[in-house]
Formats: sequence, C-alpha cells, structure tokens
Amino acid sequence: MNPAENYILNQPEPYRSILLHLQSVIEHTVPGIDLKFKYRIPFYYIEGRPFCYLNHTKDYIDVGFWNAAHLTIHLEHMTTAGRKVMRSLRYRSLEEIDDTILTEVLQDAYQVRDKRFWK
Repeated sequence: MNPAENYILNQPEPYRSILLHLQSVIEHTVPGIDLKFKYRIPFYYIEGRPFCYLNHTKDYIDVGFWNAAHLTIHLEHMTTAGRKVMRSLRYRSLEEIDDTILTEVLQDAYQVRDKRFWK
C-alpha cells in the first residue's frame, strides 16, 4: 500500500469515509489519474502534472484543484479560504457530497489540466 492510501485509511471517521468516497469518484471520473503522496497529503497527478489533492484539516476534507484559476463551473460551491489562487470543495460529512457537482468540477478541471497554474 502506498503512503497516500495509508494517509486515507489512517484518518478517523467520518473523514476516512469521506476520503474513500472522494477517491472512488475521482478515480472513476478522471482518466489516467495517478495517486501519489506529495506535500504530506494524497495528491493526484495526470501525465506527471499536479491535478488535485485531498486534505484533512481541522473538521473538514478539502478537494483542492491545482488549476483552480481556470475553473468556470460551480465556483459558488468552492472556497478560497484566504488563498489567492487555489480553490477547493470542502466537506464535513459524507452527506454533504453532491456527486454531480463533484463530477462536473472534476471534468472542468480535466479540460483545463494543461493550462498554467496562474492565469
């Protein structure tokens, strides 16, 4: 088992279940995605380039998007939380996850995956 999977499995509930669900949706939605352990968190890469990350902080899970500056849909569901460029979907419970929104944001991020980090 790789360190990213260990990170996910070692989280307390309900965060472990949230992370496992997010992992499943991401891996079924985005083709050619590779889960790595970077910056001490699970980080997804496509063709060697950062795509998104999963992070358990305080009382929530963030799905952060590397090319967030280029995203165009469901921005009202995303938070910047004091960050200049990065945006994330934030979840405190499994029930908060809307798979349709998550999937559409992942597809949008996939479409802009080759753009630079910053506009």
